[in-house]
Amino acid sequence: MKQYRVLFDTLEWQSPIHGTRLKVFRSGIKQLRLVEFTSEFVEPDWCEKGHIGFVIQGELEIDFRGQLVRYPEGSGIFIPSGSASGHKGRSVTPRVLLFLVEDI
Repeated sequence: MKQYRVLFDTLEWQSPIHGTRLKVFRSGIKQLRLVEFTSEFVEPDWCEKGHIGFVIQGELEIDFRGQLVRYPEGSGIFIPSGSASGHKGRSVTPRVLLFLVEDI
């Protein structure tokens, strides 16, 4: 029988960029990510990937090429992929914890 449960507690934290860390589970063409941003995180480039997720803790602000949108704790996130929805995120609070479902 296939395992239909992801235990994030068993996954190792990765730190690809200063001020952020994440846990990733990949299956097929999808991935689940548990992402933590701190106030030290600065996104170097505009992201054009799509994201669907939920703000578990803290408050996130996303810059959509000049239009700032805040996502407080409990907010859902739906960003389609493509240059028209290019974005950069930053933590408004000292720490933000997100759960994201994405295409690989």
